[in-house]
Amino acid sequence: MNATSTAHPRNPSAREVVVTGIGLALPGVATYRDLLGPLPAEGGFDPATGLIGRELRHKDRASRLALRAAEFALHDAGLTDADTTFTGAAEATAVVVSTNLGNADSVCEATDTIAAAGVMGLSPLGLPQTSSNVIAGWVAIRYRLRGPNLTVCNGVTSGLDALAWARNLIVTGRADAAVVVGVEPANDVVTKVLGRQSTDAAVAVVLEPADAAASRGARPRATITGYARARNLAAALASTGVTEEGPVGLWLADEAEAAGAGAGHLLAATRRIDLESQLGPLSGALGVLQCAAAAAHLESGATGNVLATAGGPHHDATAALLLTPSPATRPSTQERGQHP
Repeated sequence: MNATSTAHPRNPSAREVVVTGIGLALPGVATYRDLLGPLPAEGGFDPATGLIGRELRHKDRASRLALRAAEFALHDAGLTDADTTFTGAAEATAVVVSTNLGNADSVCEATDTIAAAGVMGLSPLGLPQTSSNVIAGWVAIRYRLRGPNLTVCNGVTSGLDALAWARNLIVTGRADAAVVVGVEPANDVVTKVLGRQSTDAAVAVVLEPADAAASRGARPRATITGYARARNLAAALASTGVTEEGPVGLWLADEAEAAGAGAGHLLAATRRIDLESQLGPLSGALGVLQCAAAAAHLESGATGNVLATAGGPHHDATAALLLTPSPATRPSTQERGQHP
């Protein structure tokens, strides 16, 4: 499913949507706080040991990565019990996956089999892996989540678009919560498509309305405040509402794309981080990983909001997502030096 190019500016009357859980399946990165650098960190997820187990049998690599990241995120959000059974409102929890090349290896394998042996050569266990929505489907099946279920395959902006879709589902009442997963696997097919070594990367975040998170005692990490997808960075920033929400303390962006857009004068961020320059190509996982890094920044006590951007002059569009401190961590009016 492709996200549209329509801008989605912040609606002050809409329900605030916050991040309450974060999970990574990313080699070399132990926690999402490591994303603030320097990278790579010691430890982190080990695919050799982390992608095995009975519950992961007969699943493609991207689905296994996504399931691990979702497991960690739901646990972090306090939405699973000791048996990893989902304890939230399963009938109203959505799954939104961002991936551009997630199951390309399964599709290529199926077409090669058909070419060599015809359709009778296909295995009934492998054929479901060719579905474009297989990753989201496995996450929903594993936790019996019966809310909206979709995959966003939208190029470099896909991860930010997926977060926006999930936020819209919650704001409009279509879902009470959402698990958003960004995932890309490392395999020969992906490396061939990209023209360079691919990266095993999966990240999941749990989104909930701020009031629902507060009612169950969950700890919000960040608020998704604005989003836009536009023809260029200037238009995306204008539609996101970044200038109205206060100073930006961290800008998560592709440095080359930002420089090519002449964006230096548009935003005076005190710090910039280019995750792909440190981790390698992230594709559909990029935007969701930027969200996790934004939460780490906002939790650290650093000043300023966080802006995540993807795309630019060499792509068909630019997406921008603005994240601000959660209600539980915002400074009071007196702390900001203002009178009540």
